[in-house]
Amino acid sequence: MRSGSAPAWAVELALRVCADAGVAPPDALRWRRADRDLSTGLTRRHAGSIAVTTGWDTDDARHTLLHELAHWLTAQAPRRRGWRRQAVHHGREFYATAFELLARYAPDPVAALRREAVRYPNALRHARALALPGTEALVLERLVARRASRRPRAAWRVVVPEHAIRLVRDGRWYVCSTCGRRLVGRALLRAAQRGSRDRHTLWTREPIEATA
Repeated sequence: MRSGSAPAWAVELALRVCADAGVAPPDALRWRRADRDLSTGLTRRHAGSIAVTTGWDTDDARHTLLHELAHWLTAQAPRRRGWRRQAVHHGREFYATAFELLARYAPDPVAALRREAVRYPNALRHARALALPGTEALVLERLVARRASRRPRAAWRVVVPEHAIRLVRDGRWYVCSTCGRRLVGRALLRAAQRGSRDRHTLWTREPIEATA
């Protein structure tokens, strides 16, 4: 296996994984470095190569290599979608292999699953189906984080009840003299044509404080 500038640990890991699986290693392990945190990878079975571009995080580089090795070990069975047959890139068969590699070669399999789920959220769905240890805790963790990131609930409140629109100039704008709302475009044209017969209500949206 040609390895070029790949570090010794990466070459050793790739050869060990392939030997344990009884699969011939790729012809080439291409390795380059980039000025960023995370790594990316690409497996090209037809070219017999795995390419990894690493960032500063060495744990992520190891994880990326294991991910690409899972692609190397997994034959992508085509699935029919409509009239075409397309390969399922990250399907159940792939993740069965990937999770086995992570459990065997990753220092912390749960942390590795969390890292995988950040990049590919459907990984947790496959981990659940495969009854992978630690999956339910990670699903709950993501649910709590998603709820915390949501906008707070809010309720609409009337600030100024329904009233007739009376246009006045406010600098370059026209506003309603009663509520101060700026009118532009079609709303301004309609108010100018209908005069005081045109009416509106001023609303505001206020967050609802969570109760203990």
